[in-house]
Amino acid sequence: MDFAVIEAFVAVVEAGGFTRAAQALHLSQPALSRRIGLLEHELRQPLLERGRRGARLTDAGRTFLPWAQAALANLRDGAAAVRALERGEAGALTLAIVGTLASTPLTAQLGRFRDAHPQLRVLLRTGTRGEDSAAGGLCVAALGLRYLADAAADLVSQPLDQEPLVVIAPARHPLARARRVAPERLRDAAWIAFPPRRGTAVDPFGQLLSRRLAAAGLDDAEVIVIDSLTAQKRLVEAGFGLALVPESSVREERARGTLRRLAGPELRAAIDVVLIHRRGAFLSPATRRLMDALRSPPRRRRMH
Repeated sequence: MDFAVIEAFVAVVEAGGFTRAAQALHLSQPALSRRIGLLEHELRQPLLERGRRGARLTDAGRTFLPWAQAALANLRDGAAAVRALERGEAGALTLAIVGTLASTPLTAQLGRFRDAHPQLRVLLRTGTRGEDSAAGGLCVAALGLRYLADAAADLVSQPLDQEPLVVIAPARHPLARARRVAPERLRDAAWIAFPPRRGTAVDPFGQLLSRRLAAAGLDDAEVIVIDSLTAQKRLVEAGFGLALVPESSVREERARGTLRRLAGPELRAAIDVVLIHRRGAFLSPATRRLMDALRSPPRRRRMH
């Protein structure tokens, strides 16, 4: 079993079909199909089923996928170690980042690092807001940025910062200009939130909202589950409920006056932002410099 056939299998899964995978690998579709056939022959099980909408994993394919991704990650680590010796500082490094973090001061830190190291290509791999997106991106990235530490034994989590969370309401909400909002005044409010769980992962925002509502005696509040931060903000603006969101994510709406922050210490919260990498992974000098840059205190913009 060689690198090429494993790479072909993972590429088909990630691309969702043979056509896009062949383009990504610069192969003809027959050549790609031969590689998949060789792998299936060696494993004595079909791994993929072709359909009108692309390729689907069989049970054997789903079982093999995480092992294939881990094997690719280790092989790429080895190749990166060799290239680091040859090129020194030249090359590229990839960072997997949860999309919600793009509006935090970390983005400016990444920009400053890129400007200070023009010979390096900093590639960003973003995913959905799901809790495991940055961790999943580590199959092709050296580092990941996400919310909350990961308990997986093969990952190392390093806290970087805390992102403040704020309760937001539409500008016309009767409590929007109150200097302090006691929890009992929100007794009848609906809340718009991410689901507490997403598949097998615990969602950090849904989990935190559940905890804060319980601590404030509002654990019986109506919760409207919306799996999109942008959609949550639009629904709050339309008056469908309140939401607990990252402070940086509503900077523009607060500046425009469409959303207001409700002041109340009982619902105040913050969430850890962490840097993750695979345990035992090769960390090139450039990767380590990026880690040092991300660990430096971020410069925050003040919201008046």
